Amino acid sequence: MKTIKPGKQRKRIHQAPLNERYKRFSAPLSPKLKEKRNTNSVPVKTGDTVKIMRGDRKGFEGKVSRVDRKKYRIFVEGATREKVDGTTTLIPIHPSKVMITHLNLDDKWRRKMLERKGAVEKAEMPKERIVEEPAGAPKKKTKKKRTPRKTTKKSGGT
Repeated sequence: MKTIKPGKQRKRIHQAPLNERYKRFSAPLSPKLKEKRNTNSVPVKTGDTVKIMRGDRKGFEGKVSRVDRKKYRIFVEGATREKVDGTTTLIPIHPSKVMITHLNLDDKWRRKMLERKGAVEKAEMPKERIVEEPAGAPKKKTKKKRTPRKTTKKSGGT
């Protein structure tokens, strides 16, 4: 965020558009996934398997059935509460309070994002080749041409 004022930070969280809210749904990966994917956290999506790390349901593991971006909550299958009338409802959980144990990679954009982050499964880096140049050939120094700065009407040239 670009402000240090807590009030403005809260305001921006609650007034954020849905595409920015997606980024705030990040949850840490399990140690095995961290090692395998070379990344620490990924936004939670429907179909991921997560382990609840905080609260009354701590230690419970289940699949994410729904993601509510409006209220910043996810719903995990099996984490339910019984209402007074006897029906069961899913408990809303904040994504920062869970750890992802299994990723849902059905989404091709998500796979591309993981590859972009350098999270390819143990991909081998190309080996560097050392090319020696002949010692007798002197290197030419080239000077970069400087382009004059563009002035705007507001600045008046200063």
